[in-house]
Parts: sequence; C-alpha cells; structure tokens
Amino acid sequence: MIFQIKSYIQFLWNSKNHHGVHSPFVFDLVTKCFYDKKTKPEYAVLKNYRNSLLQNKNTIEVTDFGAGSRVFKSNIRQVSKIAQTAGISPKRAELLCRIAGYFQPSDILEIGTSLGLATSALSLGNLKSQITTLEGCPQTASVATNQFQLFHLDNIETIVTEFKNYFNNNTMAAVNYQIIYFDGNHSKQATLDYFELLLPTITNDSVWIFDDIHWSEDMENAWEGIKENPKVTITIDTFQWGFVFFRTEQKKEHFIIRS
Repeated sequence: MIFQIKSYIQFLWNSKNHHGVHSPFVFDLVTKCFYDKKTKPEYAVLKNYRNSLLQNKNTIEVTDFGAGSRVFKSNIRQVSKIAQTAGISPKRAELLCRIAGYFQPSDILEIGTSLGLATSALSLGNLKSQITTLEGCPQTASVATNQFQLFHLDNIETIVTEFKNYFNNNTMAAVNYQIIYFDGNHSKQATLDYFELLLPTITNDSVWIFDDIHWSEDMENAWEGIKENPKVTITIDTFQWGFVFFRTEQKKEHFIIRS
C-alpha cells in the first residue's frame, strides 16, 4: 500500500490533462472518450449487473493460478464478497464501456474474467463485437457466464484455461483482436510473457490495456519494459491502466494523463 501511495503522488506530479497533449490522436481520445461525462443507458445495465452480484450470497470455491499452471491458492468465498473486492470499479467500468464504444472493435480479448464486471462493460460498449474472455477458475467463470446470460450479453465467449497454455496452443498470428484487456496476472514475468506471446496479433489499430501498472515495483518494471518495446509507439499511463498503441505513422511518445 505504501508503494502505491508513493507511486500515485509521483503520478499526480507528472500527469497532465488534455491541455498538455499535442498529439491529435491522444487529444481526441482523452477529450471525446476519457472525459465524456454524458450519461449513457449502458451505465444502468452495468449498475444492475454489479448489484446482482452484490446480492448473490452463494459460495464458490475460488482457485487462483500463477504464471504457470500450478495452483497456488484455493478457498471458499461468497460471490457478493468477491464482487466487493475484486474486479473493476464502477467508474472504470463506465470508462471501459466508452473505450469499446469509441474504438468499435470487432474482436476483443480479455485476460482474466473474474465475475465479468469488465467483460460486461466491453460487451455493452459495442454489442456488435465478439469478445473472448479467459479465466483460470471454473467456478468464477461459471458465475460470470450465468450473469452474461441473465443480462443477454450474447457476444461473449468464456474459455476456462491457463492463460499461457492458451496462447501457446493457439495460433495467435491468425487472430486480429482490436482490443486486448490484460487483467489476469499481476506479476512482471507473466505480464511480459503475455505481451510477447500476443505481439503476433497486433495491427496498426490495436489497443492494449494493462490493468494495475502501478500495483507493485514488479508491475512498474513490466510497464517500463513494454514502453521500451520497438513496436510500441504510443503509451498512456492513467495510473490504474496503461494504454499501448502500435500506430506506425506516429513517433514514439509516452503520456501520463489524469482520467
């Protein structure tokens, strides 16, 4: 916690709003998407989705996995308690919904479904998209799948798998995900492994979002490694998330933006 507080103070010191952005691409993203304050009907659905989970008193066995396939934690938890502490905040869910609406992706990959709070935001942002969401725990994936059906989010495919095995066992170069949301493993090595394994999928319009880039020194080091990759041209640090773009027509620039 102390590390995160120090990181946040440093973020506030270095960050800017849209007035400090001279890239037209980033300026439009910030002003038309990040700072869009208009109420949207999708937000009510997101709220109902969350409330449904908060009212769910059923217990499930939650299994977490490390960067490999080794199980390192398993315990019994109430669904409502998981919804309180895990997953995306209401504000971030609304932003993720706007991002999906802004970029209008046809295919989205999410690494780490949990209870589907972020997945539902991506789905509602563009119901025409096809979302593949990966989850290592069968029990939480089952709860999420039931939620998707309950709220008629029919553009989501949930796959229960260990993430690295999935990337190794599938031909990533044959897939074109316009948005990838990384929220499956908050360790440096796993984050960098997923980054490298998914690089064959990139196009000029790819949007990658990394969650919790300031979670730990380990994650900050991973973020710095991603920024240095020669294929990366633009990054945006919003403290909670790190946005990565591969737009070859733009010079390499790194932005720190209050969202």
